[in-house]
Amino acid sequence: MTSKRRPPPAGIVFDNDGLLLDTEPCWTRAQEAVFARHGKVFDLAAKHALVGTAPETAARVLERLLDSPGRGAELSDELYGLALDEIAGGATSRPGAAELAHTLRGKVPVAVASNAPRSHLLAGLRRTGLDAVFDVVLGVEDVEQPKPSPDLYLRACELLGVAPERAVALEDSPPGVASARAAGLFVIGVPSVPEVELSADLVVTWLGDPRVGAALGLPGGTT
Repeated sequence: MTSKRRPPPAGIVFDNDGLLLDTEPCWTRAQEAVFARHGKVFDLAAKHALVGTAPETAARVLERLLDSPGRGAELSDELYGLALDEIAGGATSRPGAAELAHTLRGKVPVAVASNAPRSHLLAGLRRTGLDAVFDVVLGVEDVEQPKPSPDLYLRACELLGVAPERAVALEDSPPGVASARAAGLFVIGVPSVPEVELSADLVVTWLGDPRVGAALGLPGGTT
């Protein structure tokens, strides 16, 4: 889909994993380890099933994929524990993400809203030096329902003091796009996992695309 001519946003909300930070390799290593421990091979179909999920959702997916009924919470805890270590030691920013976030700082209220626990979110932000960039930082425990529910985006807009229809979301996963669209935001999709399709208002391959800058109201449509 292509972007429409619209006024500059009054607020901007970034997703974290796979959009702002390149943590998907960290998650993949943790996922591969959990699958190997339980005698399974982690493949692209499993990655698609888990991308963008929250802990409770991941628990249900892991139960099914690992043929372990009733053990979802245990498996999710195992995965998230491994992922936290990977993120704290190996997270980097996605191409164009740090530059874009720093460019926006002070020009428009900016938030980050993640389906991951706050511990994982903050570990990655601290490692990449982005922990002081955002006006609002929300993890999955800060709302009642995770993405694809609109709760995270509605709460982010509330705390930024902007109406959702005047805000822009940046997302890399189907649950995240669904969440932002349900909340009423204009959505820019930047897929981080191969063969994932996003039903966003604008889909680009990286955050440095001039159309991103244009949609965010930056001079010249660039970062």
